[in-house]
Amino acid sequence: EQQFNLTTSSANQLLGMTAIPCACLGIFLGGLLVKKLNLSALGAVRMAMLVNLVSTACYVSFLFLGCDTGPVAGVTVAYSNETLRSWQQPESACISNCNCYTASVSPVCGSNGVTYMSACFAGCTKPNLSSCACVSSSGEDAVALPGKCPSPGCQQAFLTFLCIICVCSMIGAMAQTPSVIILIRTVSPELKSYALGVLFLLLRLIGFIPPPLIFGMGIDSTCLFWSSVCGEKGACMLYDNVAYRHLYVSIAIVLKSSAFVLYATTWQSLRKNYRKYIKNSDGYLTPTELFASNVTLDNLGKEITQNPANRTKFIYNLEDQETSDNMESVL
Repeated sequence: EQQFNLTTSSANQLLGMTAIPCACLGIFLGGLLVKKLNLSALGAVRMAMLVNLVSTACYVSFLFLGCDTGPVAGVTVAYSNETLRSWQQPESACISNCNCYTASVSPVCGSNGVTYMSACFAGCTKPNLSSCACVSSSGEDAVALPGKCPSPGCQQAFLTFLCIICVCSMIGAMAQTPSVIILIRTVSPELKSYALGVLFLLLRLIGFIPPPLIFGMGIDSTCLFWSSVCGEKGACMLYDNVAYRHLYVSIAIVLKSSAFVLYATTWQSLRKNYRKYIKNSDGYLTPTELFASNVTLDNLGKEITQNPANRTKFIYNLEDQETSDNMESVL
């Protein structure tokens, strides 16, 4: 909306038609890869790390995709040799007889390629946005059009942005399934429901409360022109698009980098405590790991030599009388 000068409805519709379907496809592909590759907990962590790394690199491209704020009279370009400061109304000889308000603005684009905060600030004296004294001293050229002046190359950048955000959404969503698999494969069966509850609780507490506050403060810091209502500061009417884009994307990259660090910490912890955490889909250590962890090969060999029939009995009694699904392969 801010970067490409779109209306709120258009921005939401375009994002909904691109990012959301691509994210759904990414979730499906992530689950399919986990199933096809039969990933263990360590494999799921490695997949999540790789997906997060590629997604973060994808976000870097957003630093260069966007449109500039463009020339705005009294804000980004000289307005009668005066630059507008925050909370101040732009003043010029061409609007000295006008009583322009900043409670709400409706930008217009002058024929000189400069955006004015409203027809009043352009000095227009006719309803059809003509005879705008601040645009030109010539009556024929002193006209304006509703909306901000378009930025060159902005349309092409927007199409590229839609393609990249679709790819980024798909790649980022591929980490959803591995993230849940990590929890399921490393938590004891009796604690899985509790662990899932804690997971979703933390997602909502950490993911939905601090980020909006952080992004909100960052976005407000890039405001160039605030509206004023009864002498008090209102909403932001104009942003520095370059600073807005760089700050917004940088915060997102920092958060995704933090997620990568957490994934890496999880991977390192699982590697160091492999026998403690790595479990199969039923929540128990696999038969191969049981042989390696609970019974030494020497003692097992002696027992099998003395009584071969104990092999079947031993496998049967591995986990509380639960028959091993892979009895034949273990034997």
